[in-house]
Amino acid sequence: MILIGIDPGSRVCGYGLIQAQGKVITAAGCDVIDVSPQPDLPKRLTHLFAGIEAVLDEYKPDLAVVESMFYHKNVKSVFTLGQARGVILLALARRGIPIYEYSPREIKKAVVGNGGASKKQVRFMIEQLFKLKGSDKPDDAYDALAIAMCHFNRIKLAV
Repeated sequence: MILIGIDPGSRVCGYGLIQAQGKVITAAGCDVIDVSPQPDLPKRLTHLFAGIEAVLDEYKPDLAVVESMFYHKNVKSVFTLGQARGVILLALARRGIPIYEYSPREIKKAVVGNGGASKKQVRFMIEQLFKLKGSDKPDDAYDALAIAMCHFNRIKLAV
């Protein structure tokens, strides 16, 4: 089974992949789709959609795990993030990929053991779990792998 974790973003969107056989992870990797060079939101969303579709076509995940919305002081940022999430959810739904969602707090608790963990702590745990020390991948890629790991932990315990 291949799980894809997605950390939505309107400028940089992280994705992390876990290949699992039963309760064991056999492979993992992560990267980002950087649409920040695009001049405006419609172009960024178009490129984000194309980027997500390319990742889905290449890896053919069995299920997807997406970080849910969280409260933010800047209302404009929340709407922009919501539009990016919509594009991502559309790409997944068009392929019939089951979608699971977890809040940032749930993800941090599942990976670090503390729902208030920092990005640095999440990155450290992912580096330890998957031996990614020294990687120059952005935090968004590590966050996406943490999102996938959160769901893997849930289904591993359910089996």
